[in-house]
Amino acid sequence: MANLNNFDANNVDPSVALDPIPAGKYIAVITESEMKPTKAGGGKYLQLTFQIIDGERKGRLVWARLNLENKSEMTVKIARGELSAICRAVGVMAPKDSVELHNIPLEINVGLKKRDDNGEFTNVIKGYTKKGGNGGGGAAGARVPAGVGPGSTPPWKRG
Repeated sequence: MANLNNFDANNVDPSVALDPIPAGKYIAVITESEMKPTKAGGGKYLQLTFQIIDGERKGRLVWARLNLENKSEMTVKIARGELSAICRAVGVMAPKDSVELHNIPLEINVGLKKRDDNGEFTNVIKGYTKKGGNGGGGAAGARVPAGVGPGSTPPWKRG
């Protein structure tokens, strides 16, 4: 048995199952960030919590996991590119701590992905752009690869 400290369900709103939000573009801010170990233990990922701040889905949360430390170079390259897109979208190009990315509005492009474990759909963030902009010339919602954008040297001119 467990003592429930005089809990009274009459005084607490019941929790409701939240279905994934529809695919689309939403204005959001990063409200939390934390570096966590991967399940396999061979790396770390940055978990970012995005809260939608406008429209019908205001208050809903969506998460991104960026595998910044991993045995797979390609996995790290993808995560660093995604982090670069986030930095560009919020206008913080060289953050020393992930908290510097918090509470700055940006547009996230949310999609739906079928989970492998139970077949249900879950939200995934497919891209990041400046609020009200197009991320510096790229397609709205597109990820901006590291080293690409205004003022950067095109790949064919790099030494």
